[in-house]
Amino acid sequence: MILLGLTGGVGMGKSTAACFFQELGLPVVDTDQLARELTLPGQPALLEIAREFGPAYLTPEGALNRAAMAQKVFADAAARQKLEAILHPRIRAAWQAEAARWRAAGVPVGVVVIPLLYETGAEREVDRVACVACMPRTQAARLAARGWPEEHCRQRIAAQWPVEEKIKRADYVIWTEGSLAAHRAQIERVVQNVKKMGVPLPPAGA
Repeated sequence: MILLGLTGGVGMGKSTAACFFQELGLPVVDTDQLARELTLPGQPALLEIAREFGPAYLTPEGALNRAAMAQKVFADAAARQKLEAILHPRIRAAWQAEAARWRAAGVPVGVVVIPLLYETGAEREVDRVACVACMPRTQAARLAARGWPEEHCRQRIAAQWPVEEKIKRADYVIWTEGSLAAHRAQIERVVQNVKKMGVPLPPAGA
């Protein structure tokens, strides 16, 4: 099986790209969704987060207060490292287990969405990398449309590698400045290219 890592800057179109990959018949696992599942009430990761950060980061219902946690960790690098130490190993184990199931089922190509793919060294565990990217002004407009304060947007962007560096390292670049039809057409070309490989090539960056 060929495992394709999908990454890119925050607000640049990864979720839309993931939907197009699914529409084209490829199984997709999204590490952001895994993070949400791993921090549901009663999950060990959430209990560890509560011990590390305190009850102020839980809602009255016992769920993770995502807004408060995001405000904390994107303004405090040490706090972000503590949260990542709790979540990242669990997230990696979860997507690796899903990829193993795909391999056992004979799936030819699978996609794992990892926003921090290069930052966490996960590029060594996939066969090819596709980076979703757009212009900074478009990224800023998309993040503003989410209702995020400008300072929060800057902090989120600063917590990731510059997208230019990700573009240089990626095997495929999906440019999302145009229409959704143009976005999908690029995804289709990536899928066609990956399927033609036949066998996995050395991991990107190797």
